[in-house]
Amino acid sequence: MYILLALIGACVLGIAAHYLIGGRPLRGVVLTPAIATAVAAVVYTGMQWAGVGEGSIWLWLASVLGSAVVAALATLAIVSVRRRSDAEAKAAAGI
Repeated sequence: MYILLALIGACVLGIAAHYLIGGRPLRGVVLTPAIATAVAAVVYTGMQWAGVGEGSIWLWLASVLGSAVVAALATLAIVSVRRRSDAEAKAAAGI
């Protein structure tokens, strides 16, 4: 049941990251929170299987904060690729 706390925390931080990162028109509203939540689920589950208990601060830092950082970096990369491809398409179209 503690995994729900990690997933909710990661999703909330993903929502915050969505609004803090520029280029919102270039991506979907749920992209960053979805990445954060998925990464948190994988990290939390992996660390639990590795034997890290719920009382460990490393479990929570890695699953909640780590997933928010990964989601922010992935979002920045996606926005950068999207801007570059849009610029190339405009250049090819002569706009």
